[in-house]
Formats: sequence, C-alpha cells, structure tokens
Amino acid sequence: MSFLRVLRVAFHSLMRTQGLALIVILTLALGIGANAAIFTLVRGVLLKPLVNRDEDRLIYIRQSAPGAGDDNSTFSVPEIHDLRASVKTLSAFGEFSTIEFTMIGLGEPRVVQAGVVDGPFFEVMGLHPVLGRLVGRQDDGPKAAGVVVLTYRFWTTTLMKDPSVLGKTVRLGSGPMGDRSATIIGVLEPSVPYPQDTEIIANVVTSPHHLSATMVTDRLHRMTELFGRLAPGVTLDQARVDLRTVYGAMTKEHPRDYSPKANYQIGAKLLRDQITSGARTVLLVLLAASALVFIIACSNVANLILTRTVRREGELAIRAALGASTGALRRMLLAESLLLCGAGAAVGVWSAQPLVAILARYASRFSVRALDLTVDSSLLWVGAALAIVAAVVLAFVPRLPSAGTSNGLNLSSGSVRITGSTSRRQRVFAVIQIAASFVLLAGASTVITTLIALQTAQTGLDTRHVLTVNVPVMSYGKTPQQVVDFYKESIRRIDALPGVNKTAFGMSVPWRDGGFALQFSADGHVHAAGEEDPRAQWRVISPGFFASVGVPIIAGRDFDGLDGQKGKEPVVIVSETLARRMFPNQDAVNRHVYWTDPVLRFAAGINAAPHRIIGVTADIDDEHLIPGPVVTIYSPFEEGPIFGGRLFIHTGANPYSLVTPVTRLIRDMSADQPIEHAATLEDVRAEVLTPDRLNSLVFGVFAAVALTIALVGVAGVLAFSVSARTREFGIRLALGSQPQHLLKGVVAEGAVMAMAGVLAGAAFGYVAARLAGSYFFEVKMPGALPVILSAFVLLAAAVVASWLPAARAARIDVIQALRSE
Repeated sequence: MSFLRVLRVAFHSLMRTQGLALIVILTLALGIGANAAIFTLVRGVLLKPLVNRDEDRLIYIRQSAPGAGDDNSTFSVPEIHDLRASVKTLSAFGEFSTIEFTMIGLGEPRVVQAGVVDGPFFEVMGLHPVLGRLVGRQDDGPKAAGVVVLTYRFWTTTLMKDPSVLGKTVRLGSGPMGDRSATIIGVLEPSVPYPQDTEIIANVVTSPHHLSATMVTDRLHRMTELFGRLAPGVTLDQARVDLRTVYGAMTKEHPRDYSPKANYQIGAKLLRDQITSGARTVLLVLLAASALVFIIACSNVANLILTRTVRREGELAIRAALGASTGALRRMLLAESLLLCGAGAAVGVWSAQPLVAILARYASRFSVRALDLTVDSSLLWVGAALAIVAAVVLAFVPRLPSAGTSNGLNLSSGSVRITGSTSRRQRVFAVIQIAASFVLLAGASTVITTLIALQTAQTGLDTRHVLTVNVPVMSYGKTPQQVVDFYKESIRRIDALPGVNKTAFGMSVPWRDGGFALQFSADGHVHAAGEEDPRAQWRVISPGFFASVGVPIIAGRDFDGLDGQKGKEPVVIVSETLARRMFPNQDAVNRHVYWTDPVLRFAAGINAAPHRIIGVTADIDDEHLIPGPVVTIYSPFEEGPIFGGRLFIHTGANPYSLVTPVTRLIRDMSADQPIEHAATLEDVRAEVLTPDRLNSLVFGVFAAVALTIALVGVAGVLAFSVSARTREFGIRLALGSQPQHLLKGVVAEGAVMAMAGVLAGAAFGYVAARLAGSYFFEVKMPGALPVILSAFVLLAAAVVASWLPAARAARIDVIQALRSE
C-alpha cells in the first residue's frame, strides 16, 4: 500500500474521532506556535547578520574599572590617541560619543539623543546612506562646518521620509556649553543603533564640549565609545593581546590616572556579540520556556494517542491477525500522527505571526534589533521541523499487537482494558508534564515576586501628586544668570496656577535620568593611604524642591532665594546617610564638605571651595527602584552650573490637567523652548518597571498554559484509568468498600503523580539552573518562597483536577459495572 493511500486511510480514521483530533491539533498548535515564534525572535535578534560591511571584522573596544563598579568607563581623547599610535592589529578606529542636543529648526523644538562621531566612524562601521551622504574625514577638525546625519527611524517616524530635509540648517543647543548650527547632509541606512538609540549623528564641531581644551588634553575626561576594524589576517584574540599590551604600557606611563583599586581593564568583542549581549540571556531563557511548553504539549498528546490506541486494540489486533505486519501498523500510526502534527503546525504557524509582533515589542526592551523584526520563511520550516519531530515521537508511543497474539480476536469485542505497560507510560507522560510545568511555574513565580517587591517598595517620595516636566536648558543668547531667571519666573507663574501647591527646579527625574557622582571630602575626614575619597551624588535644585516631592528636611533649613548668589557663603544640603557617615554621632549642620574629584578640571563651573551644610534631608535614592542608603549633596541652582532642566510640580488635583496650561505658559515666555515628557513620578517609575512587568506577563502566561495542559493531562490519565477499572470498582463496592475510599484512592493517585512531577522538576530545574549559571551570570537560583509556592499551587491544582474522575469512580453503579463485561 502506497504511503499516500495510507494517509487517506489515516484521514478517514481520524474523522471518526473528530473531537480527539481537534484537541490534539490545538494542543500541538500551542506548542509549535510558541516555539516557532520564539525561534523567529531569537534568530532575528541573536543570529541574523548585521547590515555592516564585513561585520566579522568589526569590534567594540571597552574600558572598564570593575574595582570602582564601572563596567564601561569609555575612553578619553588622549587614550584613543595612544591606542591609534601603538595598536597594529587594527586597521582603523571609529569614535562615538552620546550627547543630548536641543534641536531647533526642524518642526517643533525638541530634545534629541545624538551621537557625536569622528570622520572615519561610518567608514569603520561599514554603513551607507539611503539619502545624501554621511559624516566623512572632510568633516573632521574644529574648523569644519557642522553637519548632521538623520537616523533612518527618526527620518521615517518623525519626518515621514521627507526628502526635502537635506540641506536644511538646524540649531543644536548644548545647554550651558552653547549652541552650534549644522546642516543636514544625509539619512543613514536602517541599522542597529549602537551604543545608543540616537535620532541624529553629528560631527565633532557641533559640540562645544568636544572642542574644549580639557576634552582634548585631559586623560580623565572619558566619554567616547571606541570601535575598530581587524587588520587583514588578524584574529580577535590577537587583537585582544595587542590591546592589552599597549594598554598595560599606557597605564604604567600614567599611573595617577589609573587607580590600582579601580582595576582598570580593556577588552574587545565582535560588535554583533556586544549588541546581543543584553538580550541573549532573556531570549535563551524564553526559548527554554517554549521548549518546555512543547514537551508538555507532546506529552499530553502522547497520552491522548495512548488512550485512543487502547480503545482501538481490537481493531489493531484484527489487522495483525489478518497478516498486517508491525511495520505496516506503525506506518498507519505515523500517517495519523503526520496529519495531526501537520494540521497543528499549520495552525501554530498561523497563530505565531501575531505572536511574533507581540514578542518583538517585549524584546525591544532588551535589544533594539527586535524593533525591526519581520516574519520570514524561518517560521515555516521551524514549524515543519517541530511537526515532524512530534509525529515521529507520537507514532512510536503506542505498543502494537502482533499476529501471534493469542487473544487478538477477543480484544475486538471486549470492554476497554489497560495493560500495565500502557498505564505506566501514561503516568510517565503525566509526570513529565507536571515536572516541566513546575520548572516554568517556579521561574514565573520568581519573576513575579521580584516585580511585587519592586512595586511595593517605599520610595519616600509623593509619587502620585508630583508632575515632572522636562524643560531643558536653553542658553542661546543668554547669560547663566538669565537662564536661572527664566526658571525662577517659570516657577513663579506655575505656582500661581489653580491647584498647584509647590513648583521647584531639579537636575534630573528620579529613575529616568542618569545620576552624576563626584568624589568629595569633609571636615576632619582622612582617608587611608591608597584609598580614594568617597563619592556623592551631586544634584542642583531650587528652593522648595524637597517640599515639591514630599521629602522632609530633618535638620537645619531649606535653601532660600539668596543662597548661591555671588558674594554669598557657599552652602549645601546633604542626605541623612552622608551626615551619618561623615559626621558620626555629631550634628552635620554648619560643618563643611568640598569636592575633590579630578574631573573638576573639565567640569566648568563646579565650585570646589568648602561649602557649609545648612540642612540635612531624608535620603532620596533616585536611581534604584528599591531604595537604599544614598550619599547626596544638593547645591542651590543660583550657584550652578545648571544641567538638565526638570520642573517638579506638586498638586492636589489631577497632575495631567496641568500639562496644557504649563506648556502654554512656558511657550509664552520662550517660543523655542522644548517642553517634553510630562509624567507623574508614579508613571515614571511604572515605565521603568515595564521590562519587569513584561517579564512577569510573558513567563506567567507560559506557566499558566503549561499548568493548564498538565492538569488536563493528569485528569485525562485518571479518567481513563477509572473507565478501564469500572468492573474492578464495581466488585469492590459490591464487597462492601465505601465510595469515599475509592474517591480517596483516585485522588491519592493524582497527588502521587503530582509529587513525583514536582520532585523530578525540582531536580531538573536545579541541574539546569546550575548549568546555565556557569554560562550566564544573570541566571540565579530561585528563592525558597517561589519554589514552595509553586509546589503548593501545583499539588493543590493536581488534587482538584483529580477530583472529577475520583467522584466518577465513587458514583459507579454496581449492577452496571458487573454487566460491563
């Protein structure tokens, strides 16, 4: 019989059990669809080649100081010059610095994330324009004209692919450093935006900061990312050795700039590996989770196939008695499995397409490559491969009768009987489902408990009633005092709006904007030989800041309008932790602190003179979602320098009702002033928590689906067992056994299977976590609480799932049971 004819026979056979076939197809669709979608995501983010020319020769060079807790300290211009002069294994270097510009002249005034690059950068990166040209060597140097390249995403989403932008002139503001004009010369091709997702890329001359003497000459002025191209015939390992040798000589030549305690190091990676490093662990864990769902789905379907095979034993025995070989019977089962798995794969691939779009938005939090993910033919062949694997496995699950089976004809007319081997197989598959579900449930519980801890942490801020608005510094044509006066007048006018309790200026929005830490010292503080001075977060604020965010001043006073003005005594407010550490068992008020950080050489405007402490405030940890002790020094914004530019508005009304009047009020004062990212502190924190929330949602859905399939599998095994043991239960009831004893026995069977699954899952999960932890440092063992909670939920759910078949066993009619055979 040809295999095509076997397929036709198999199709007609399945049509006689349409309900079973539908359940099998949907279960397989779930497992195959999830795996096809996840693999598409992994391929697009981790495996798909970059558009960069000769990407296997393109490397990312990183300087780090692990002893100082800095995993990427970037490079200074003198360091880059030394590397260029001495490293022979790299044919070229490219420089990239991230900076924030206020851009005027291209629609609404806006703050843009920008990259500042040297002339060879795009040549080194192997990228091309889709419109115009890119920054080149002719655009290098302090006397070059300012030029700007738009990123493809910014051009398409914000400017709607307007080709007329070429040649337009824009003004780029750098806060207190001043403004520069630049001409738009091109649009970059679609590519992975690394190291920063920027909107524009400009040459060095557009940033006054990059042209400053300290930027050019100071070895500690580190803010540049470095890329390189391997020379012909050079391997990555050879380049690493060369870089470390040159770097070692460089640190010995300049020992003052490389603290032994900071343990400065240099390393290099292929750019593709560097780009994917942030998403690799998350995506591989997600792939493992989808594989477990596939295993659970296949185990569940295997039980259904076993059940169907037992009910068909009479048919199969007759076929064997009439001369059908074991191979022929196995081909028939394989044909049925291929039909079922093929249909399941088709449904799974169809459902995977929208799932890919959802998962891409999720993965974009970890890798920008996911933003450009598209569904391609890989989705089809992954689905086909999984369908074939499942079909082969399912075809060889049942035990087949042979022509020599003595009771073959009797089986065709008897009731359902379940052999010991079939029963064991069903229970093994049920245990596998529970074990895989337990691993997923424990992982999801760990993620969810972490999210709960983050969401319930007390920040010490009045997050619900504080509206934050980005109002970046616009210094074009203004003196520093005029900039301060602009913010003072803005605060005065906003305070006059109905419903506003207090408005203040701050340097950064908690959790969203980066911090700025400097070394400092205090009266009487002496550090040990070889140790650096402690570091403190530095914040510039206006009077009333603490009242606006709901934080108390626990000693001394707040700033007033005179603090920080020229000719006045320099004063600061410090955090409670700083006061306790630097002045133990003493009153910190009226003591002095002062900055000692070497970076003050190029941080213009920061006053290093001793400052008298006039107040102590409760700690504000504006960087960590779970707050801890923080050392912070607050300076009055009259003293400056002013960076950032954030307004904090405390209100008893709906904070978002103030967005329109505040925007109108500030625009009346300055039509070119950008006003962006208005949000309550509560929503800012929620936005930062989005990746954790998405993790919980994705892994929670996987765990819920797996748990549901596993419980249905347990219930199915027990229901079939009860059906096959109807006569046995009838006899036991006839001999005086109580129905509740039968009920307890069936429930106990379910509980034993669940316990075996939990133990197997715990053992597998432990080994897998230890193995994964040796390759991925981010993978940690789950805590005791998530594991215990997962085991309890799984056992309780298994008992509940066992109750229905157990109740059926307890309600068996004795007479009907004895007549069943």
